[in-house]
Amino acid sequence: MAGFGFTLQGTDGAARTGIIHTTRGEIRTPAFMPVGTAATVKAMLPESVRATGADILLGNTYHLMLRPTAERIAALGGLHRFMNWKRPILTDSGGFQVMSLAALRKLTEEGVRFSSHIDGSKHMLSPERSMEIQKLLGSDIVMAFDECPALPATDAEVARSMQLSMRWAQRSRDAFGDRPGHALFGIMQGGVTRALREESAAALCGIGFDGYAVGGLAVGEGQEAMFSVLDFAPGLLPQDKPRYLMGVGKPDDIVGAVERGIDMMDCVLPSRSGRTGQAWTRRGQVNIKNARHREDARPLDEDCSCPCCRNYSRAYLHHVFKAQEIISSMLMTWHNLHYFQELMQALREAIAAGRLAAFAAVFRDMQARGDIEPI
Repeated sequence: MAGFGFTLQGTDGAARTGIIHTTRGEIRTPAFMPVGTAATVKAMLPESVRATGADILLGNTYHLMLRPTAERIAALGGLHRFMNWKRPILTDSGGFQVMSLAALRKLTEEGVRFSSHIDGSKHMLSPERSMEIQKLLGSDIVMAFDECPALPATDAEVARSMQLSMRWAQRSRDAFGDRPGHALFGIMQGGVTRALREESAAALCGIGFDGYAVGGLAVGEGQEAMFSVLDFAPGLLPQDKPRYLMGVGKPDDIVGAVERGIDMMDCVLPSRSGRTGQAWTRRGQVNIKNARHREDARPLDEDCSCPCCRNYSRAYLHHVFKAQEIISSMLMTWHNLHYFQELMQALREAIAAGRLAAFAAVFRDMQARGDIEPI
């Protein structure tokens, strides 16, 4: 399609590096997408998010349709202008959030009727309405509407859900229409069962999408089960299209997913962890709440070049977290997002150089050794 494409630049085993081309700029892959749920990455300015190395953000259909509404955002010039982010935006379909409402929703072939968690107002989200909302937002990459069952679930439950999602995928494709400069991604479902994943992949490839997501993982199945699916699932999808693993994840999840052929990921973890005093570093997690940091003059990560690590000590970060100062969330989130983007850049370079296995071995060794106590 005009204005959107994917160039595969190199491989190392199943891992890939490349460029996703959009009308709003290039996305280097493997890519990590910070999550801007309500048209903001919490505690960050858009230009600060970009400074960490992010090429694309994720926006949330469910939350934005409720507040401030997609229609209001469209009237104000679209999501990019509204949140002052000039680069690509991917929006999820709303299916995952609606799933999490549990008792507040009613699922039918038509779609999902649900009550808002904000004010109890009644809404209907269908493939057609999801496509309409994402069009109003002006998303560069639109996700097909799907149902994501929570795991564990029986094979019969997963099969029913997957087959419904495939019917909704066709309706999403039909409702999306021809929109040059915008892409539509289909979402593979099927739980941890290979036969169901194969059925889902065949259905999606038969419909035809601009990219493909591996959905229905990171929903309670555990890393071992997730990796067992990723050992085969990406290979069921077209080689010349981007592959997106939804809702992942921790740094070791990311490295493992990239090793298995995933090109795009997203997760709230860097910002959520930052707000709760958790930092991600080359040597694993640092819990800034711990008393051992209160007189520690070191940065969070001595090898990190982010503004937090260049200018502030662990002692200061411990103090402002304990004092509940807003700058704590700002600095910790900035560091986490910077670390995640540095990890993606290192993965891209390792794949291009054919040394991903060596990089992954060093990464896992440093993570296992953990943070070093001050002398």
